[in-house]
Amino acid sequence: MKLVVINPNSTASMTDKILASARAVAAPGTDVEGRTAHGAPASIEGHFDEVMSAAHLLREVQQAQAEGADAIVVACFDDPAIGACREVATGPVLGICEAGIKAASMIATSFSIVTTLPRSVPVIEELVRKYGLDHQCRRVRSAEIPVLALEEPGSNARQLVRAEILRAIEEDRCEAVVLGCAGMSDLTEWLSHETGIPVIDGVTVATKFAEALVGAGLLTSKIGAYAHPIQK
Repeated sequence: MKLVVINPNSTASMTDKILASARAVAAPGTDVEGRTAHGAPASIEGHFDEVMSAAHLLREVQQAQAEGADAIVVACFDDPAIGACREVATGPVLGICEAGIKAASMIATSFSIVTTLPRSVPVIEELVRKYGLDHQCRRVRSAEIPVLALEEPGSNARQLVRAEILRAIEEDRCEAVVLGCAGMSDLTEWLSHETGIPVIDGVTVATKFAEALVGAGLLTSKIGAYAHPIQK
């Protein structure tokens, strides 16, 4: 199986981190390839960045499709342009927000999400409602850190994320926490140990969901909303 994991921003170090997280959980026989959306913003923090990244992301999806990808993971918690990606691809395309919160709903009756900047909170709240899990999501929280701080050696980012998860446990009484940024993927095991509850990274669960869907022989439906784009 060939799985392509695409970072929709242009920060290559984040792609490396995401790719390492996906490969760490991939089954034997799964070839995991990472791609960076060169030309996109350095990080996706808000609606403007999401729109500006879309064309670059779709270019990478088209390339992955042309090279025979069986499935694609879009590794940004805003699930940018996910519908358009599904129109282009034949195999399953998974966004890490959808994968992460659906995984949380299977192992806990409630969860909170910890993301980066406050401006991302309403975007994620809207996605949670769209995916029909607002009744289980206690709160979307911000650790008040820029995405790129997660890439900076010596930054206090991991401690700020840890502190916000501990507040979520106390104040939200949540049973699990979903990390609301692909750049946090390398913190999952440490945060689970530090906080004592399941901490879920969308990159890793999307990788395993993708393997399951491909293993079940499922493709993206091409009747209706995810039909191939009309040639013009």
